[in-house]
Parts: sequence; C-alpha cells; structure tokens
Amino acid sequence: MYRGLISALLFSVGVATAQTANPSIEAAQVPTNSPPSGQISPSTEAEKLPDAPSATAAKLTDVVAVGETSLRSSGKPVKHCNAWHSLGMIAYDPNNGEPPPLCSELVYPYQRFLGTNVVIPLTPKQKGYLALHATTDPGTLGTIIGISAISIAADSHSAYGPGLKGFGKLAGVSLLQTATGEFFGTFAIPSLTHQDPRYFRQPQKPFGKRLLYSISRSYVSRSDSGKTIPNYGVLGAYPIVAELSNLYVPGIESDGASTVERIATGLALDPVNNIINEFLPDVAKRIHVRIIFVQQILNNVAATQGGLP
Repeated sequence: MYRGLISALLFSVGVATAQTANPSIEAAQVPTNSPPSGQISPSTEAEKLPDAPSATAAKLTDVVAVGETSLRSSGKPVKHCNAWHSLGMIAYDPNNGEPPPLCSELVYPYQRFLGTNVVIPLTPKQKGYLALHATTDPGTLGTIIGISAISIAADSHSAYGPGLKGFGKLAGVSLLQTATGEFFGTFAIPSLTHQDPRYFRQPQKPFGKRLLYSISRSYVSRSDSGKTIPNYGVLGAYPIVAELSNLYVPGIESDGASTVERIATGLALDPVNNIINEFLPDVAKRIHVRIIFVQQILNNVAATQGGLP
C-alpha cells in the first residue's frame, strides 16, 4: 500500500514539473474564449470582489441558525432576548472575556463570530426591545427625575404646578415624550426603512474624528445591510413627537412656528446623546449609559414659550 501511495505522489510531482517546464501543455488547457493577455475576465474579477453587505448578513444569520440548531440538539436550552430582559440596565464589557448577557446585542452591536467582530442585523422585534431598554435605562429615568425636580424647584409657577404634584406631572410628561420618541425613532421608523437604530462607537479613532462622527450620526445612519443611509429614525421622530406633544403637554404653544422651532431645536441638540454614548463608556467602561438630555431641554423650551408667568 505504501508503495502505491509513493508511486502516485511521484507521478503527481512529475506531471506538475512537466507542465512548468513545457508551457505548451498549460497553454493547451486554456479555453479558446479566454481574454487577451493582461486582461482579467469578468468572472475572475467577480470572484475576487467581496460579497454584498446583504449577502454577508444572510450568511452570518445562517451561521447563527446553525449554531442554535446545534446547541438545541445538544440538549442545552437556547435563551433569547425578550421584552423583560431588555428592561433596565444591560452591562457588558467585551474585553473581560465573559460570555455576553442576554440582550447584549442591543447595546453592543459587534458580536464575536468566527474569530472576528461582525454585526448581526436586528430584527423588528429586537428593535422594539431596544426601544424598551432605552426608555427604562436607569440613566434615562435618573435624568428625567433629576431635571424634573430641578425645574419645579426653580419655577414653582410653571404650567405643571408646584410641589410633588407638579414634579410628578412634569416627570410623567417627560417619560411619555421619551417613550414616544423611542417607539417611533428606534422601533417603528427603523423597522419600516430597514435602518439599524444602534449607535456604533469608534473608540479606536482619534478624538476629533470621533467627535465629528458622533455628531454626524444624528443625521446619517446605517442600514441593516451595512449601507450608509439618512437617519430616518431621528429625522422622522422629532416632528411626530412635536405634533403629539401639542395634544397633552401643559401650556405648550401649539402653533406652527412654535412646533417648527421645537423640531429644529431637537434636531440641533440630538448629537448630545451620541457624544455621551461615544465618550462616556471610556470613563465607565463596565456600564452602558444612555442619558436623554434633549427631551428635557425641549420641555423647558416649551414651558418658557407657553408657561404661566
């Protein structure tokens, strides 16, 4: 048996050597319709091109499905992110080597896969979970409570009224506005336009590029397939929230000019959230904090325009 293997190996080496020494043998194997020398055939060029983002995403999703099927067949339970697990804080540090917790894909878009970091697109259901998380994040709730308390303490004669009642009304209105903005800006509009509503940090870039990038992400975003698209979630959510606020925010000026002014103020201040998301984790690396300042500023603008003297 070993003699047969050695003979086959020697025969293969001899054939390869003969082809190298005699170019005519190799030329005879070239198809007659091959392109002239120095030109690359379209098929060869196409084979060298990378896959389209949509095709790559589909392959990654397939690998996820295969992995889950294998895990399920092993008898181990397959846990998925759900509405309950998406509430509140989701802490994940990808550098500590620990397995990611449930719903970590909502706050950390890069998943370790096949030895490299790749982005798995969110489903519409996951975008809804992200909206729930952003609304109930302790940073969001703490900001609403803190700014509402300061606002009532500074002006007890606002349209919300004095004391605990005024504080409760202002906090409730702020939370409702935040929830409305997250519903449309993180779930509804991105699901319809196939937009990825997550913020993709760039901690490896210089400070100046990170700052410009965080500001631009309020107006330019990423599609589910990885393409650059307008940030439909932000650009569409502020007009919707402004119109709905005209229906229930106490003392608000609901005329067209005031509504447009609030929309423009919101769009101009929205990058504050991105700047916080970009740089705050550098200080608190183990906690994902999302703080909503813009809506509180809009509340103060609305109260100043239409509040009681």
